[in-house]
Amino acid sequence: MKFTKMHGCGNDYVYVNVFEEQIKDEKSFAIKVSDRHFGIGSDGLITIGPSTVADFRMCMYNADGSEGSMCGNGIRCVAKYVYDHRMTEKTTFTVETKSGIKTLTVSVKEGLVDTVRVNMGAPVLTAKDIPAVSPSGAEQIIHETIQVAGKPYKVTCVSMGNPHCVTQLPDVMHMDIEKVGPAFEHHEMFPDRVNTEFIEVLSRTEVNMRVWERGSGETLACGTGACATAVACMLNDLTEDSVCIHLLGGDLQITYDRKENLVYLEGPATTVFTGEIEE
Repeated sequence: MKFTKMHGCGNDYVYVNVFEEQIKDEKSFAIKVSDRHFGIGSDGLITIGPSTVADFRMCMYNADGSEGSMCGNGIRCVAKYVYDHRMTEKTTFTVETKSGIKTLTVSVKEGLVDTVRVNMGAPVLTAKDIPAVSPSGAEQIIHETIQVAGKPYKVTCVSMGNPHCVTQLPDVMHMDIEKVGPAFEHHEMFPDRVNTEFIEVLSRTEVNMRVWERGSGETLACGTGACATAVACMLNDLTEDSVCIHLLGGDLQITYDRKENLVYLEGPATTVFTGEIEE
């Protein structure tokens, strides 16, 4: 089976073109290719295939084989793949995901995609739709105190197609994310588990972020997480409506158009290598 390894700010996935290839069991294959010792090594698997409602369809699977709804870094790489492989000549096109149809616009240099801007849609703030259960019973979870691993945290919860919990810390670079991350992921208030963004606000236009992704652990970047972080920061009046999110793997620019209630993500997409593997 042919595959392509790609990453967006270090958030890396194995991509398979299912226009041409056939995967018998996506869950077990995702676990196999994601293994960094016995497989290819990635945060998960993304397939690119035909759609009846958009130009293309992507399906994403985490490193543990669980299926995700959306990946902001992953979908940028999908855009680069289909354009660079001449599967489309359009610079603006649509991709069907489990969380809806997304519109992408590519910036091209010397015939290849350099950066991609994604309309990520509207943020979901209603707790039951995230899903999350507010300890106070509030309809939205904004700057609410919860207890995690015996300590209080102020959290804001947002869905960008998948559930996110954003919490502000004074220093994210020296936190014990291997201990705190799983405690958030499996907290009782998140029935489908949760992705957690630990953020440090540097200014009105810059934020440091580390992320613990459900099913994958800490990753170098998370596009939907960066979007959720930007929305949470703006709801709490910590930043402007456009903010640069500094992740371990690079920077993402997030803009929240409050009038249209739409979030836009812009960042790089990179091809690492191509190869073949036995399923």
